[in-house]
Amino acid sequence: MVQNNSIFIKQEKVSSIPLIERFPFPFKGDSYRYSNNSEVLEPPFLLTITPEYVEEIELKRELLKMRKNQCYQSFSHSLEAQWEILEMIINEMTSLYPEYFSVKKDGDHWGFYNHLLKEQQSFIFGDASSLPYEPLDFIGRHVQEDLVYIAQRDGDLYMDAGQLCFPANWSIAFNLGMTYTEFHSPVPHFSDSGLAEKVRKFLLRMEAGKPWTRLNWTLTVEPILNTFPETFDEWGMKKEKITFENMGQLVHLRVEDQRLFRLPYSNGILFGIHTHLISLDELKKKEEWINRFYQVLMDLPDYIAQYKGFISYKDELINYLEEIIKTKGSAVK
Repeated sequence: MVQNNSIFIKQEKVSSIPLIERFPFPFKGDSYRYSNNSEVLEPPFLLTITPEYVEEIELKRELLKMRKNQCYQSFSHSLEAQWEILEMIINEMTSLYPEYFSVKKDGDHWGFYNHLLKEQQSFIFGDASSLPYEPLDFIGRHVQEDLVYIAQRDGDLYMDAGQLCFPANWSIAFNLGMTYTEFHSPVPHFSDSGLAEKVRKFLLRMEAGKPWTRLNWTLTVEPILNTFPETFDEWGMKKEKITFENMGQLVHLRVEDQRLFRLPYSNGILFGIHTHLISLDELKKKEEWINRFYQVLMDLPDYIAQYKGFISYKDELINYLEEIIKTKGSAVK
């Protein structure tokens, strides 16, 4: 039974570190190209709770209510792996954030408590009928991360289930059932360069207990997390509103903190995606970051800007960043 007293609660306990101090800036050098930039995940955890927790969970649930088929898809044969994912995430939630989440286990009878949202759910582990949603969909409604299950069978990787509420212009409804190579086929030069096959083989060799992480990035106009291709008419045209004067407020660097875990029992891969947004106005508070971002864009091939959706304002963005750098330089002098 679910008890929900409203998810609009105060978050005094949730970290209030300023965004500029916790944003996962994605560039380590002055150039960017597609690569397997995965690193060993240390510490080896999936979840991050940020001050945006309540706001993002509320948005997730609203999207799942209004656009369920766009946000959640699964094959029935993924249920066993979904239970494995639910158990993994609940164990991590309750060990890392015991002040926010707790669980009581009596054999297969579990009681899960989300103290941030003042909710509780009793269920029988392994019995899907005891939950209001499929296991992956249920636990996804309590974490900020999008969750995608990639099955490994017959020497390949298949997208078998996912709760994807905050996509960067891709669709779980469209990609379900595709192989790794198929759902990455839109990425320019990724397949024909041989990189897709190298990354696929890397994923096939992943070991349980040794998760990996990488940062992916793009640009978004306005702080919109849910950029579905199915709703492009609602958010895609917003780039036409950009001017030199409002660019700092409207253009946001969008970074996905992607984390990959080999599941020991199903032998599949859990792909977690935590999306972070920061406006250029906020980003320029760190001079090193704004300088590096400028260098990256100066060197960035047009085909990448085209794929990431900002080719129409790339030159104006570079001019804008150049002006910021000049201004800061003048201020220093």
